[in-house]
Amino acid sequence: MKFTIQISTGPYTHQASDTAYKFTRAALEAGHEIHRVFFYHDGVNNGTSFTVPPQDDRNLQKLWSELAEEHNLDMVVCVAAAQRRGIMDEGEAKKNGISGINIAPGFQISGLGQLIEGGVQSDRLLVFGD
Repeated sequence: MKFTIQISTGPYTHQASDTAYKFTRAALEAGHEIHRVFFYHDGVNNGTSFTVPPQDDRNLQKLWSELAEEHNLDMVVCVAAAQRRGIMDEGEAKKNGISGINIAPGFQISGLGQLIEGGVQSDRLLVFGD
């Protein structure tokens, strides 16, 4: 089965991000395909490289980055939600006159059309969070 995953809550505000990560890993291990992971609303906070949790806590950003590298995942951060929360890649920083880049490895910034396309191309669109 082919899935697109939408995550709409931040990594440390709700269990949804943890659950989405665990589901995605389990689906891949079971042989399913993940077409895209789309981070929306506060879910874009999963994609910032400025996250520094305590040493004894899980680092969801790092876990997502590692999973993306391991399985060549397409992980998209919604551009409008990212801009509102100060998450920038090189292109968005330059376009908006910002001097910092803080998108985590494995994540890319793109538009809401990527979520729609993922839903069309997949057997199931699963939403984690609000």
